[in-house]
Amino acid sequence: MPVPIANDLSPFGKYPPKGVIARILQATRRCSSSWRGKRSAFFLRAIAVRALNGRPLDVEAFGAKMRLYPYNNVCEKRILFTPQYFDAAERHLIKSRIGRDFVFIDVGANVGGYTLFAAAHAGPRARILAIEPQPEIFERLVYNIRQNPFGNVKAIACALADRDGEITLFVDTHNRGETSMRIVHSDAVGAQIRVPAKTLASLVRDEGFRRIDAIKLDVEGAEDLILEPFFDSAPRSLWPNLIIVEYGAGRWTVDLPQILRDGGYAELLKTRTNMIYERR
Repeated sequence: MPVPIANDLSPFGKYPPKGVIARILQATRRCSSSWRGKRSAFFLRAIAVRALNGRPLDVEAFGAKMRLYPYNNVCEKRILFTPQYFDAAERHLIKSRIGRDFVFIDVGANVGGYTLFAAAHAGPRARILAIEPQPEIFERLVYNIRQNPFGNVKAIACALADRDGEITLFVDTHNRGETSMRIVHSDAVGAQIRVPAKTLASLVRDEGFRRIDAIKLDVEGAEDLILEPFFDSAPRSLWPNLIIVEYGAGRWTVDLPQILRDGGYAELLKTRTNMIYERR
């Protein structure tokens, strides 16, 4: 099993795809969405990950430059080798809703897949806010943002929760994308970090937002802790027009889809991992 190196913040281009790795990368990115295409992509991806032996790669994906570490973060592995499979329907919806002054909040931004996709398509008048609480992943996120000429992105190192202050995150060391305020995997037991936290209402107020065109929440089963108090306290003028929320019905303590329906949202789409709602 490759051991990933610590975050390397050296100039972009130090780790270009070369030789066999470059050919595998081209092949996996050309694979279709069929069962056979995905099996081929995943087989080749496994070979490349072993060959990289802990090194990252500097690539372009979603119209942005990124340094990606395909080891302890499934999100980075997907973006690196198979960006065509990475929430394609969700990204299509976001792109279709982009206007001149687009306002987008990416909660659980990870290394910036959604953030940089939106930034690449939204133009300089957009406001894009990326929220990521894990220090190691936040460092990768900021690095990726800085490799691109986007002046419309801001990253904040905090968690969103049901209260302001400080919270405990349970870290999945095998897949950092499954780190959560709730224990969602046995690998997270014993791996904990304390991070600053804000409510969504506090965040929106502090950043001076007057509206939110779209928000994506991927916080591994804690989406209800963020949205329920927000809808209780925030004026309707601040309610997002489009909400992409990771499906976590088995983890939520409330019926979040019903709360959204009661708030005037209609379900547009349900994918394998996410639900997409839009205000009527």
